[in-house]
Amino acid sequence: MSANVRTVKAGAMSHELSAWLRQQRQAHGWPVPEMARQLRAAAKDNGDTTVPASDAMCRNIRRWESGHGGVSERYKLHYCKALGIPLAQFGPGRPQQESDDPATTSAAPSPPAVRAGTLVPYLSPGVGELDRAPAANVAYRWMQEPVVGGSWIEREVLMAAHEGGEHAERAERRDIGEATLEQLRADVVRLSHDYMTGEPFPLFLEMRRVRSRIYAALDRRLWPRDQVDLYFLLACLNGLMAVAANNLGSPQAAEELVRAGWAYAVAIDHRPLMARLRLELANVAHWSNLPRQSRDIAQSGLEYLPDGPNGAQLHLMYGRSAARLGDFATARSAINAARDAREREYHDDLLDMGGEFGFSRASQHYYAGSIIVEIPEDEAAAIAELERAIALYTAGPEPGEDQSDHCKMAARIDLATARLRAGQLDAATVAAQPVLSLSPSMRIASLPQRFDRARAELAQPRYQGSPDARDLDERIEEFCRETIASDLHSLPAGPG
Repeated sequence: MSANVRTVKAGAMSHELSAWLRQQRQAHGWPVPEMARQLRAAAKDNGDTTVPASDAMCRNIRRWESGHGGVSERYKLHYCKALGIPLAQFGPGRPQQESDDPATTSAAPSPPAVRAGTLVPYLSPGVGELDRAPAANVAYRWMQEPVVGGSWIEREVLMAAHEGGEHAERAERRDIGEATLEQLRADVVRLSHDYMTGEPFPLFLEMRRVRSRIYAALDRRLWPRDQVDLYFLLACLNGLMAVAANNLGSPQAAEELVRAGWAYAVAIDHRPLMARLRLELANVAHWSNLPRQSRDIAQSGLEYLPDGPNGAQLHLMYGRSAARLGDFATARSAINAARDAREREYHDDLLDMGGEFGFSRASQHYYAGSIIVEIPEDEAAAIAELERAIALYTAGPEPGEDQSDHCKMAARIDLATARLRAGQLDAATVAAQPVLSLSPSMRIASLPQRFDRARAELAQPRYQGSPDARDLDERIEEFCRETIASDLHSLPAGPG
């Protein structure tokens, strides 16, 4: 006999034995943990005190019943003891005990599925079989002992209960604990808060590290609620990474990250998260000089969330795009709608995360001022809003709020622009000074773009020939040059 033939036969025998072991266990109505307990008890009766604990024995049983590895002679003895059969009857194809009841020899042959003394897979009984009392030698499923009394329906219900217990045993397995979930959530909350005042690029790398941990957690056996929690955290984290990528001058990466977050938010039907991600995408479009696209995306975000702080920010994002398009009436209406949205009672679990997922009152005044800066001959109203924003930033966050240093610097640039438009060069220089002194690592990509409007005001006839105006313009140009150079050296390779 060739080696290949012997290998094939050995594989077939292993498959038959695994099926036989599984059939014997199921015939007794034992789930895997009960089979393990029976084997351990049989080993004790046989004087074997070296068998492993229940968990390890369960793994052995599953391995044997799946055809991975043979059963040693030691465990064959324990199986025979547990099943109540002699060693000669262990395994498929072994001779079985014959019935001593002469009445069974004259009975009509039963179908293979119900013939006593054979171990074949269960087949559905024929018409009328369910209500017919079984003969004395009829075995249920793979049972080797006759089942006395009871109906087929009763036995079907019993076996269905056993199957439910086995499936529940698998369903209750959980490879992640509450401590791990709490740590991952704490990491995302920490990153959301740190980003308000921290350097974008190191935090982007830390976000990617935490996201990799969540990916690894999703590969484990989880309960459904665990998967919902992890999807929520992934949507939040991809949104945070999108903000960082956009601030680092990589709008394409930001768009891809927003779409990744959107997939998880949709999967768990989290409308506040979907609204927040639409807000981030609208912001990317705005700074990519796509105001119509930004306006439409913000409007779609309002369909998911029109109220609360984040609803107010969506209204203002919509108004900012409208102002850029010259629709000043709509822009003013958006400022009023944002004020009303904030005053309406609202709360959700995304706001509980805090940090980047909230919207402070100071930032609301800054957004309103940045909209009015776009409106010609309304610099007084813009200055009032922006000074109010800076005063609130200086006073510190209100209870339950976090404030963004990035927004604070942007508000100062817009205030400098409004003061230049009002002919207040000295006041504009004072407003811009903290921004021009920022370290390169804290300069986000939108700051040079914001200075474009300030430089356009410095180019107006009223400032021609002014040494102070020229000095401010030169300092702004140097700031922009250094910021661009810093971005080129610190850009992430991609969304990871």
